[in-house]
Amino acid sequence: MKDAFGRKINYLRISVTDLCNLRCKYCMPEEGISKVHHEDVLSIEEIEEIVKVFVSLGVNKIRITGGEPLVRNGIIEIVRRIGNLDGVQDLAMTTNGVLLKKYAQDLKSVGLNRVNISLDTLNEEKYAYITRGGKLKNVLDGIETARKVGLTPIKINIVLIGGFNEDEIEDFIMLTKKEDIDVRFIELMPIGESIKLESEYYVSNQLILDKVPELIKVEREDISSPAVYYKLPNSKGKVGIINPISCKFCEYCNRIRLTAQGKLKLCLHSNEEIDLKASLRNGEDIKEIILESINQKPESHNLESGKYVSKNMNQIGG
Repeated sequence: MKDAFGRKINYLRISVTDLCNLRCKYCMPEEGISKVHHEDVLSIEEIEEIVKVFVSLGVNKIRITGGEPLVRNGIIEIVRRIGNLDGVQDLAMTTNGVLLKKYAQDLKSVGLNRVNISLDTLNEEKYAYITRGGKLKNVLDGIETARKVGLTPIKINIVLIGGFNEDEIEDFIMLTKKEDIDVRFIELMPIGESIKLESEYYVSNQLILDKVPELIKVEREDISSPAVYYKLPNSKGKVGIINPISCKFCEYCNRIRLTAQGKLKLCLHSNEEIDLKASLRNGEDIKEIILESINQKPESHNLESGKYVSKNMNQIGG
């Protein structure tokens, strides 16, 4: 399946819920979000049916996201059904890790290959502050359990926030020295709740290379990956740098997103959505709708225009 610009689209990110058990300051308002009606969220069966169509069209890489996917009722069954589909070569999940200790073994048993864990600080007090009450120990225990059961390679995603965690860059990078863990620094993006923070707290990822000049750039294994990877000499893990603001990677974008309410998003930084849930429930041929939609995928995002996505990341899927 290719878009109008010849890009092979083989990566689907599925949000299974917009709910979350944290309230990260750049992601969600303190009061949380308005709950949607149960019938407005894709059922387990509908998720499976839609994913089957995408896989038949050539999607072979799937990531389950949220909100926080581990708070979704039936998450183990969702992973099982997707993992059982012929053609799915890589099944991953992005999680905040709070519930990972509880679910890691079951997730591995039903077909999940690996996890990305969102973690912006290694300081307990700062973690409680940025998440509005989360406990760092729960995440660290989750990472250790994921490592033990084989949900690897583990990737830790860090949103770089000026005045908050740029003093921890070296600490995160040192995690890669002796463990097979990749840490990936992501620039703060003007999406939803973070729009009002971006102008004041945005820090270019160039700061990472300035702080740790001994990092060595490594050959890119996957040209569609948004991360450029580096390594410390003789380290086991890698350091990824993702620059959606200072250096776009749209030319090789191979991904599309499905929200928890069944809306297909062709670009993270666009408000345009295609309602696959409504079409599915109306008995329409969603295969044809998907193929037509893929041709509308924009060539690149245009954050320079100042027209930002109004929804928060928990409503889109990370």
